[in-house]
Order: sequence, then C-alpha cells, then structure tokens
Amino acid sequence: MGIMDFIRGELIEIIEFNDDSRDTISWRFPDNDREIKRGAQLIVRESQVAQFVYLGQFGDTFGPGKHTLVTDNIPILSTLKGWKYGFDSPFKADVYFINTRLFTGNKWGTANPVMMRDQDFGVIRLRAFGTYDFRVVQPRLFLKEVVGTDHNFRLDEFQDTMRSRLVSVFSDSLASARIPALDVASRYQELGEALLPAINPQTIARYGIEIVSFIVENVSVPPEVEQAIDKRSSMSAIGNLNDYVKYQLGQGLATGGGGAGGTAAEMAVGFGIAQEMMRQGAIAPPQSTSPSGDTATSPGHPQAAADLMGVPEVARYLGVSEADVLAAITAGDLKAKKIGTQYRITKAAVDAFLAD
Repeated sequence: MGIMDFIRGELIEIIEFNDDSRDTISWRFPDNDREIKRGAQLIVRESQVAQFVYLGQFGDTFGPGKHTLVTDNIPILSTLKGWKYGFDSPFKADVYFINTRLFTGNKWGTANPVMMRDQDFGVIRLRAFGTYDFRVVQPRLFLKEVVGTDHNFRLDEFQDTMRSRLVSVFSDSLASARIPALDVASRYQELGEALLPAINPQTIARYGIEIVSFIVENVSVPPEVEQAIDKRSSMSAIGNLNDYVKYQLGQGLATGGGGAGGTAAEMAVGFGIAQEMMRQGAIAPPQSTSPSGDTATSPGHPQAAADLMGVPEVARYLGVSEADVLAAITAGDLKAKKIGTQYRITKAAVDAFLAD
C-alpha cells in the first residue's frame, strides 16, 4: 500500500447515517480518530439533520441533501477554527445526525399523585397516564438539554429521561388551564387538545421538541370526586325530579303496597290526587260547623284568604297611600288585627269603614 493510500485511509471522505432502526433519535458519526478531508461529501437523508460540534461549540447545521464540505458551506465552523483564508488541510469535528421524523405512541404517566387546586374541591390529588407523539424541531437545544454526549441516543432512553419532565409540564399546564376536576375525569380527548397549547411552548423552549398529539387515556381522582361525578350523572339520568317521584310512587303501588314503603307511597299518591281534584273543583273543600249549626269556611280555603288583606292591599283597594291606611288603623276608624309586625284587615271591616 502506497503512502497516498495510507493518507487517504486516514481521512473521512463520506459522512452519512443509514438509519435502519425505528427508535434512534440521534447518532454521532464515528470518526475513529480520523480527520475530515476538504471536499468531503456530507449526505443527509429525509427526516434527518446533521449538526457539527467543534470543541463543545455548535457549528453549522445541514438539512436533507448532499453537501460538499468546503469553506463556503461551513462558515460557522470556519470561524470557530480561525480559518482566515479558508481551509485546505483536514480537520476534526463531531457530526451528530438527528432524526426529525414523528415518533408516535410514547407512553407517559404519573408515578405519584400530582397536586392540583380545583374550584369545586379545593386541593386534590390526581393520577393520570396516556400517550404522546413528538418530533425534534430544534436540534441544537435537543442535543444540549437532552442528548448530551451520548453517541447513540435511542427512544427508550428518551422516555426514561423525559417521563418525569413531561409529568411536570403536564402538572403545570393543567394548573394554568384551570380545567375543573369533574371535566378532567370525564373529557379526556378535549383535555389533551386543550393542554397542547400550554405544553408545547414549554417543551420547545426547554428541550427543543414539539408534542404533536397529547392523549389522556385515564385520570384517577380521589373517592370524594368520584362520588360527586356519580351524583351528577344520577341527576342527569333522573331528569325531572317531579316525574321521577311520581314514577317511584307508581312503582310502589304496582308492587302491591307491601310494607311501610308501599303504604307511604299509597298515602302520598292519595293526597296528591285529592289536591289535584280540589284544584280542578271536582270535590268540595272541607268545611267546619260553627256552634250555631252554620257551616264556616275553613281558614285555609282560598275564599277565607281572599277576605283578609294587608295594609298594601287595602291601600290599593281604597286608592290611598299605606300611610293613610295606618293612620286610620291607629285612630281606630279602621278595624284591624295586628299579628307580629303586620296588620290583617277583613273585607267586612273595610266595608264598615267606607259606610261610616
């Protein structure tokens, strides 16, 4: 082997990443302590981004395509290395390939209950789990905050790293969204859609990833919240409470009226029917007999109530002010009965007052 072949073998001429896996997020090109030659070919496939890193500093970023590494193509790296007149000699730098495709079906969940302040129940504890889809949108920030110096960062490592961080973001977003606990436990799909605008600004700014979909599959709430949800569901199912009571009474009669419950049902229905017939005039109201043998109208009858008036009613009836009515009562001209702080005047007393 000649000297030129040896030198050529020590230089990198083609930089590429043939990803045959479905779970690699980032991958560092293995240089094996070799240098990159001038004019080397950088091949970046669809759904990939290539990021140069020189001595811990980010250099140039390349999107999909075939790139020839010359001075004009790597201005940031040229500045970092101090090439005033371009570079003619080989150089060393780390090249990371970041997969920007959509990673779907990733699981998230709260290992411990998270605290949440609710407008109905005060401070409560929630457990939740579900799935999310994400993609890398800021490769530099993602490498800095999540990957670090890992040469082959895979999806399982990402899930272990991000699980607690996503739960923290979920808790903060849920608190800022002020979604009631009753809705959290019953409207999963709407909850996920409502949280996305609150989650994404944080994940993009902190980690350089975008959450494309965030699905809440289950939320476990404390027993008292579950009871409140059950009561609300029961009331919705019952609908009109009056119709429900009538139905229950009818069921009690249909079973033969056995026991105290059946007897109470029969009595309630009987009273209800009697009151309805009285309102419709089908039966006469109960009357009491006076000592003289005359029948007297029951005090609870509408006619008896109509014969009694208060000060406002008498004032309207006479077309005067309430003060005038009170003055007549105080002077003894109008007979009235004081009950507590109110006066009651019979129609007969008003007629006698007018006759004087």
